[in-house]
Amino acid sequence: MNEQLTAIRDAQRESWNKFSPGWKKWDNLTMDFLEPMGKAIIDSIRPADNDRILDIASGTGEPGLTIASMAKNGTVVLTDVSEKMLEVAKENADHRGIDNIEIVATDVSEMPFADESFDKISCRMGFMFFPDMQLAANEMARVLKKGGRIATSVWDGPQQNFWVTAIKDTIEANMQLDPPPPGSPGMFRCATPGLMKSIFEKAGFKNITESPVNSKVHAGKVDTYWNMMTEVAAPFVAALSKADDATRQKIREEVFAKVKERYPGEVNIDAKAIVISAEK
Repeated sequence: MNEQLTAIRDAQRESWNKFSPGWKKWDNLTMDFLEPMGKAIIDSIRPADNDRILDIASGTGEPGLTIASMAKNGTVVLTDVSEKMLEVAKENADHRGIDNIEIVATDVSEMPFADESFDKISCRMGFMFFPDMQLAANEMARVLKKGGRIATSVWDGPQQNFWVTAIKDTIEANMQLDPPPPGSPGMFRCATPGLMKSIFEKAGFKNITESPVNSKVHAGKVDTYWNMMTEVAAPFVAALSKADDATRQKIREEVFAKVKERYPGEVNIDAKAIVISAEK
């Protein structure tokens, strides 16, 4: 990778390492929230008992650990750019008694695996953050066996994901922030219709399908939602750290008002993703 992409990769690693304690703290809520996307990925790749499967952007372990519990005589290799997130994944594996895993901290664009060494590949919510998405897809194609299956999930557009925009739009309305360069890593980077299909086609995948998957953030209360988002979402934490006390309080109050208006009772916030599946 060139220097610019390497710098983005290093910044991503630093950020995910820094926020790994927040992800560990909120693991039950976030994994419940992301479970429908993981299930759709698993249904697509159809793990077999003795498969060797690569899980990319594993974070705290899912869906890789669930896949490992299904492929009991196989192996699942959990990978992530963040060593600290993978430490949480290992703790989760030990807690669940899952031992048919390998853990490798690696950049998706430069993976230390031989050509055609995996039967299946899963990647939940990783592509949006890869410095070079095409390079990542090319690497996935390289390490996947011919005839092997791959599935990944990305977020749909902002209008479908109030759980992000409730805070994001409020911050932007109250603060003057420099916009990120075009094509930079971000939550809705992969929502452009046809983008992921084009990336997969260029990588050499075939029989590509895209399917919507709905989910909810089962926060229950507005303050639970606010606390979770401001402890795991690096861009929000970074932005709020630049605001004075009065601005931060104003943003918090406006977010609470927005959420309560849309969800006057139980706070279970809608979300929507896209699952892209293909074969080599």
